[in-house]
Amino acid sequence: MQYNFDEKFLWGAACSGPQSEGNEGKQADSIWEYDSVKYPDKYYNQINNLTASDFYKNYKTYIKLMKEIGMNSYRTSIQWSRLINDREGTINKAGIQFYHDVIDELIKNDIEPMICLFHFDMPMYWMEEGGFENRDVLDAFADYAELCFNEYGNKVHYWSTFNEPVVIPEQGYLYVAHYPEVQDMKRAVQVAYNIQIASCKAIERFRKTNASGEIGIILNLTPSYAPENPTDKDLAACNLADLLFNRSYLDPAIKGEYPIELIEFLTGEDLLPTICDNDADLLKNNTVDYLGVNYYTPRRVKARTTTDDSSIKMPESFFESYTFEGQKMNPYRGWEIYEPALYDIAINIRDNYNNIKWYVAENGMGVEDEGRFRDEQGIIQDDYRIEFIQDHLAYLHQGIAAGSNCFGYHLWCPFDSWSWRNAYKNRYGLIGVDIYNDCALHIKKSGRWYKTLSTQHGFERRNEDDNNQS
Repeated sequence: MQYNFDEKFLWGAACSGPQSEGNEGKQADSIWEYDSVKYPDKYYNQINNLTASDFYKNYKTYIKLMKEIGMNSYRTSIQWSRLINDREGTINKAGIQFYHDVIDELIKNDIEPMICLFHFDMPMYWMEEGGFENRDVLDAFADYAELCFNEYGNKVHYWSTFNEPVVIPEQGYLYVAHYPEVQDMKRAVQVAYNIQIASCKAIERFRKTNASGEIGIILNLTPSYAPENPTDKDLAACNLADLLFNRSYLDPAIKGEYPIELIEFLTGEDLLPTICDNDADLLKNNTVDYLGVNYYTPRRVKARTTTDDSSIKMPESFFESYTFEGQKMNPYRGWEIYEPALYDIAINIRDNYNNIKWYVAENGMGVEDEGRFRDEQGIIQDDYRIEFIQDHLAYLHQGIAAGSNCFGYHLWCPFDSWSWRNAYKNRYGLIGVDIYNDCALHIKKSGRWYKTLSTQHGFERRNEDDNNQS
């Protein structure tokens, strides 16, 4: 079967500043430089992000290879802590110039720059003041955003305020996986709410500047699925998980208000965040122009079958996950691979969110020890990654054919990057990075295939009958 996409469809990949650049040229730390250096044992092989993939020094080489593998767009992030040195707002002129240089180099190579303002990397000087728990930080974020719009607004046409805002409260304030490693659901809810307000404040500033283009947000959507033959309690648990992890971000970002069901739940559980007087107007008047969707794995949810004896309230206090025979898994991450969810996301956006324009901002497969798949020429034969992409694109194509307004697909990521506490344990890139050999670069088989995908605006795939006959 032939899967054709529009000739203007964006074929690209995504990364972030803290995962690629390294800290050269920075005058201030984010939480990642602080945490990965101070507590190295938390990180795989004790690898911090002080060098990362050395993009800061080698961005021209990386961008040349991005063009070579057919990317016509690249989403990355600006690091707040690279541009601004302290709480007083001192500007790092070298940081300002660096992002000008990167954006200019992308444009020169016919690669659309898509810029995110925040990718989990709170400056340490603001984390010391409470991070997003502190309302003052929301205004500081808006000031930083305005600086970016004024500097780069005539070059960048796709802005996003946050990448995966759910991850910040989820991993930092619930599951003790990111700094500051708090476990407090009420504080997590407050952080999540404040991030949405910060996003609206940034959008408000964007629309007051002369910046061109559009501004959106990138959400990590995990569709919730109840078991086969669910009970009413299973369905209720599944709906609650969807409210907490998906609709609590989709609704305010696109509709400008929170779901009534969610407000009632948070009120009943004494989890409602502190709200300021003008917040409702701020939400209503600063919805996004478009949506980025990161999709990796679904959420399998059923009603609790055991009593939650924990003294700490968590989302799992109200539901639990389940597995089933034949579940397709990525063993390196422990995540289910379920491609039809991308179609379900497309239809949900079409039917429930005004068919807002959107793109797949991340989708990818991390694999450990990829060096074992090198052929005699030293090229990593990552056919599994090609298959993963094709499987997901087939369902995305189906969603677009059904009328969903999707305008692009971005893989995570263009090159192997530092992945938080997993560091370089799992590799995701179309371009390999040898971090033990001065970050030497090599294009994987998937990178060459991606070039063909982009050039041909799609791909051809045999159906099962054809495969059986071969």
